[in-house]
Amino acid sequence: MSEQIPAGYSNRLYNEDLGPLKKQDWNWYNIFAFWMSDVHSVGGYVFAGSLFALGLSSWQVLVSLLAGICLVNLFANWVAKPSQQAGVPYPVICRLAFGVWGANIPAVIRGLIAVAWYGIQTFLASSALTIVLVRFFPGLESLSHSQFAGLSYLGWMGFMTMWVLQAIVFWNGMETIKKFIDWAGPAVYIVMAALAVWIVMKAGPGKITLNLGEVKYHGLAVIGPMITAIALVVSYFSGPMLNFGDFSRYGKSFSEVKRGNFWGLPINFLAFSIVTVVITSGTIPVFGQMITDPIQVVAKIDNTTVAVLGAFTFVTATIGINIVANFVSPAFDFSNCNPGKVSFRTGGFIAAIGSVFITPWNLFNSPDVIHYTLDTLAAFIGPLFGILLADFYLVREQKIEVEDLYKDGPSSAYWYDGGVNKRAVMALVPSVAAGLLITFAGIKSLADFNWFIGCALGGVAYLALMKAPMPARAARQVA
Repeated sequence: MSEQIPAGYSNRLYNEDLGPLKKQDWNWYNIFAFWMSDVHSVGGYVFAGSLFALGLSSWQVLVSLLAGICLVNLFANWVAKPSQQAGVPYPVICRLAFGVWGANIPAVIRGLIAVAWYGIQTFLASSALTIVLVRFFPGLESLSHSQFAGLSYLGWMGFMTMWVLQAIVFWNGMETIKKFIDWAGPAVYIVMAALAVWIVMKAGPGKITLNLGEVKYHGLAVIGPMITAIALVVSYFSGPMLNFGDFSRYGKSFSEVKRGNFWGLPINFLAFSIVTVVITSGTIPVFGQMITDPIQVVAKIDNTTVAVLGAFTFVTATIGINIVANFVSPAFDFSNCNPGKVSFRTGGFIAAIGSVFITPWNLFNSPDVIHYTLDTLAAFIGPLFGILLADFYLVREQKIEVEDLYKDGPSSAYWYDGGVNKRAVMALVPSVAAGLLITFAGIKSLADFNWFIGCALGGVAYLALMKAPMPARAARQVA
């Protein structure tokens, strides 16, 4: 790459996309819009509705949702600060704890997770898109009878159309992404509200209830399911929460970021959950069964205008979440591995291309695979979160030597042992292993808490290792 590299920086650690920002101009609304795009997805819809079917009463679910999302808000504030303070993305902040080369470990982990979710979310959105295509071009339905690699030709048409649409938005850079998410989130709310009004009118207001399932728990018995629901909320947001620094770095100030988090998480998520439940509840009297998948709801609507509008909503929503959660992240993560040759755009397209080859429709069609995937991801993400927070707040006491993040020799405060902090790796490996053991041993009651278990194990192990006696040079690096 031909760009000018600042004096003292290594071209193996720096490019313009990874470098500290000269201008941080996002206000609270931009952060708010980021979270709206992250919440308003097919996955978010299904997830919110599923919590209301846990056997708890509606008020107990709402309390659990609020408690869980408040924890997400707190953790998002914590992880946002170092990136906003230094103006650098998630993989660069990882250099604090893991070393300038060791940071590629957490970067690649997050990048691969994003590849899987990028493919799954693109597939979900393409299902909504094919509804629109068949409504306007009925002859395309014949393409659904032939398959390639487990997906119908019609499915391939929808998937690749979505793939291209997302690529166009991403190719134009972060400013275009900001503009897209600024209007996409509110637009989805408008259409969701219209869909809710339509289904309430069809069902009759008296037939709408916030209880989507039978209330099974009473008295003290509700505590366990409520705690589980809280943990599930945190786990659901664990991916975008981990790399939130990719976006908080653009914040004008930390107070702007916190304000955006407040409106985008507790307020927004609660409102979205209630609208979701109203629509899901209305499917029982309207369609004769409870439908928790919004794509299936749209497919059953006999009004073409409403169906197309609903499908367009979920296409837009999924483009939003895919860009903020699953495109920007690997763009920075993979660029971090070789900044001189892999740009932000190149890193993003590595993820996009990889998302096709994992055939995400096969992943999504297997409930067992989905179950193990979610718990496995939490097993990796939790320890990383714990290590990064323990390092920034407790080891370094919120101090960052920005210049040293881009130096590749012993003069860097983050050089450690050849560029890798082996103590961070030693804390990460057993913490991840514990979560994987819980998952594949089938201990579901614990697997739901993989993120919390991993976060605690990773953070405590890292602190213990960093406080152990170390060579004089290493001691200077964390002083």
